[in-house]
Amino acid sequence: MKIIFATQNQGKLKEIKAILKDLAIEVLSAKEAGITEEIKEDGQSLEENALKKAQAVSKKTGAWALADDTGIFIQALAGKPGIKSARWAGKKATAEKIVKFTLAKMKDVPLGQRQAYFQTVAALAAPDGKTWTFVGKIDGQITLEPKGTPRKNLPYDLIFIAQGLSKTFAEIPTEQKNLLSHRAQAFAKVKKFLEEKKYEIN
Repeated sequence: MKIIFATQNQGKLKEIKAILKDLAIEVLSAKEAGITEEIKEDGQSLEENALKKAQAVSKKTGAWALADDTGIFIQALAGKPGIKSARWAGKKATAEKIVKFTLAKMKDVPLGQRQAYFQTVAALAAPDGKTWTFVGKIDGQITLEPKGTPRKNLPYDLIFIAQGLSKTFAEIPTEQKNLLSHRAQAFAKVKKFLEEKKYEIN
């Protein structure tokens, strides 16, 4: 079985391959499947965006497709940036600019009032048009300054400390993050679905 993962993000691709490695499933990137154009994320929710990407890739390839959309929701900013997390500092903003922009928005918010959560919605689309969604969420807080080593395309890791931890996502090993993160939770649910439904999948 093949699943096309609708992303150009090599970090995400590596992560999902690691999660599904013990299943008899080959995971290909959109580029490897011959899809090079970006699918516009213009939905009103993480679920809409993830479903749109998965359905578009499945329709173009005739294969199973997986997509995800992630946002960080900050309580003191009325839930922003949410679904606009990648773009709210500008369409081509660097990771550094995104972090600076976010912290500037929160400069008057004291410790104890900087609650936030990360949420990922993963969408799976079958060649026959059926779809399923899987949600992962983790609560935490926004730091006063960036800490850690940034990972490519994951700027908020520098300023997010998950509940129960004392370090930002950018300060902990990737292996540890992949055991508890919002994306890991959503992908783990995808894996469980594929394991339990494998008799229907071909």
